Amino acid sequence: MGKSWAFAIGINHYDNLQPLKYAQRDAEAMATWFQEEAKFERVFLFTENSPPIPANPPIPTQPTYAHLRRFFYMEFESPLLQPEDNLWFFFSGHGLRYQDKDYLMLLDSDPTDIESTAISVDFITQRLRRAGADNVLMFLDASRTYGSR
Repeated sequence: MGKSWAFAIGINHYDNLQPLKYAQRDAEAMATWFQEEAKFERVFLFTENSPPIPANPPIPTQPTYAHLRRFFYMEFESPLLQPEDNLWFFFSGHGLRYQDKDYLMLLDSDPTDIESTAISVDFITQRLRRAGADNVLMFLDASRTYGSR
């Protein structure tokens, strides 16, 4: 049986968007489930007050545009898992559709500058595919109170 890794991102308070009530709680609950129930080897939690990921230098886990892009570029530039491995991705927060693309809105995302401050679902999907695992699951609980549905 292969390794299992997971990411859980939950954002309640945004710099430029209305706050949400339960996104961070949902991500924390998923991270706990991944660790304690599913016994995943690696679980990365990104919330407003989650601890940094040990690295040199440590990777901050507040879900900002710069932090998440840095993490995905550092971790997923080349395959790090095997085809028999599992990779799960959970996001709870605001989402937005802009110019026929879906975006995940981050703590510092600006709805007037989507392409430069939000992360596209396509970018996340491409990075997850590069990990090397054949079993990739993506859960998006993205509120779309802005823009089109």
